[in-house]
Amino acid sequence: MELSDLYSDIIKEHSASQHNKRHISNPEVTVPGINPSCGDEIELELRTEDGLIADGSFTGAGCAISQASVSIMLDLVRGKTRQEARELAELFLEMTRRRELSDEESERLEEAVALQGISNMPARVKCATMPWHTLLKAIDKLEKGEKGSV
Repeated sequence: MELSDLYSDIIKEHSASQHNKRHISNPEVTVPGINPSCGDEIELELRTEDGLIADGSFTGAGCAISQASVSIMLDLVRGKTRQEARELAELFLEMTRRRELSDEESERLEEAVALQGISNMPARVKCATMPWHTLLKAIDKLEKGEKGSV
């Protein structure tokens, strides 16, 4: 199996998966994310406990890339501190801007590296990055002590 086939399988699996597409109980923040260029819309919910992102989920609709990206992102940041989640989001965004990642950086992104090829498809970059920008907004709200929906 080629690496590109494996990445493609990861994207297909996450875009079809419903395990992160739900509401969580007692979210601390709920933040909308919108990609007006193709109509992707999500609502990201996060809850922290003991300084860690204890749970996260999303609702909404969009293309396979946006749905896979938000699902992969939630799996990656669950159990991380807000700072670790911020660093992962920033690293992901750098990757989509065609920055070459070190092996260690690729390992930190885990399955999110499956979206690395998106940088070669400018029309799809916003689909992949919208959830990560939404995560950064949610983290900003948490750090400011702002609770609830935007």
